[in-house]
Amino acid sequence: MDMGRESRWEKDAMTVEIMFALATAAFLGALVFGAFLVPALLVGESGPVGKGLLVAGGVLAGFAAVWRVVRVLRRFDAARRQGR
Repeated sequence: MDMGRESRWEKDAMTVEIMFALATAAFLGALVFGAFLVPALLVGESGPVGKGLLVAGGVLAGFAAVWRVVRVLRRFDAARRQGR
């Protein structure tokens, strides 16, 4: 494997992978938050249970989004190191 400078193709591939990771992370975070938002709206978001659901949904959505970005970029790096 060439340990020199990255080619233009490799830089473009990394940019596309980063954008894919961010877009899917945003989608996953919205999906997780939505799963907590619907019950919070049914219970009433002004009560303690509703607020707790919104906070839990926000925290879990953030964790899910970060997990997705890390997972996609690690998988890309592993594939790049294998020469795929």
